[in-house]
Amino acid sequence: MALMNKRIELLSPCGDFERFELAIQYGADAVYLGGNAFSMRAAPKNFSQEELKKATELAHKFGKKVYLTCNVYAHSDAFAQLPDFLAKARDAGVDAFIIADLGVLALAKQIAPQVDIHISTQAGVTNYEAARIYRDLGAKRIVPARELSLEEIAELRAKTDPALEIECFVHGAMCMSVSGRCLLSSFMVGRDANLGLCAQPCRWQFDIMDVTREGIRYPVVEDQSGTFFMNSRDMCMIEHIPALIEAGIDSFKIEGRAKSAYYTAVVTNAYRQAIDGYYSKPSANYRPEAWILEEMDKVSHREYSTGFYFKHPDKDANVDYRGGYRNEWDVVAFVSESDGEVLTLSQRNKFLAGEPLEVLEPGKAPVSFCADILYDENFQPIESANHAMMNVKIKTDCLFSHNSIVRKQR
Repeated sequence: MALMNKRIELLSPCGDFERFELAIQYGADAVYLGGNAFSMRAAPKNFSQEELKKATELAHKFGKKVYLTCNVYAHSDAFAQLPDFLAKARDAGVDAFIIADLGVLALAKQIAPQVDIHISTQAGVTNYEAARIYRDLGAKRIVPARELSLEEIAELRAKTDPALEIECFVHGAMCMSVSGRCLLSSFMVGRDANLGLCAQPCRWQFDIMDVTREGIRYPVVEDQSGTFFMNSRDMCMIEHIPALIEAGIDSFKIEGRAKSAYYTAVVTNAYRQAIDGYYSKPSANYRPEAWILEEMDKVSHREYSTGFYFKHPDKDANVDYRGGYRNEWDVVAFVSESDGEVLTLSQRNKFLAGEPLEVLEPGKAPVSFCADILYDENFQPIESANHAMMNVKIKTDCLFSHNSIVRKQR
């Protein structure tokens, strides 16, 4: 197998500091996150200057890396604020900038020459000549367009400098537009997707109205609920670790800076175990353990696909026509303390005494668990944990690590 002398990097998304801590704890080698501006995800809380410095210092303490998104297509008026933004990120110690815009790239090289440059998937790199140009411009890594097959990625790898790293998305939401460069949100609601403000109108339900007959509407297909004809399926490549490695990919990227802390932890943990499982017994036929694959259905997700990696989706366009998310599990708490006698939980959703629960620890398969009696923080018995963020205590000799996830099936 290719790249056996080089470990694959697992790169996880962080929309805020809680998700950052969970990504690190559940096995990410590196994280990518946004600052208070110039990010393609404006909806998440993102990181203040102080939080960015704190996160970077903590990541480096554990031998992890932090990549800062600066991947908007900047308008000219943005260049008044960009130098200060880049300088502060440099001083915070970030390991790389993720950049799409050539003007931003030039300024980053000037302001922070010691910070690596990663070329965003937004740049739409679809061939080895473009990758070579970005390498000549100082890029250490490229994130190719998501429209490339594994065969095309392998060719790109073979025809570029081996020192140029290749990072690819392996899991998460897919965009219906080429390399994510879309004007639909700007046109329909005045929110520019290329400035991180996408309202995701491609996920909306559509039908057709005859303008000559006011108020008369026709479904796009013969279905009373209309159709989600631009609603892309999510990507899931966890069953194809050997093929991804064989293509020459250096970094496996999980999409989802706007997703929950629970999503960050569960998906990171699953891919960590799948990657480590492959390296323990490398084989082209490697398949993750059943429980790892089952984790993919324990987070909120659309119908899964393998994107463009194996074939162009000409027949079905990778569209999820049902719309919405599949979500069969709820996180109910995180473990705060566990001493072998008392388990203390921080509640996230209501659960009842006696309900069957499941606990997921970092680096481990989930275990079934049931607490017949719940106690409040004063050790008074309670029938349910029904207050947000309340402390719940359980008498048990089971030991679970801090930030283990407690969940239940709907």
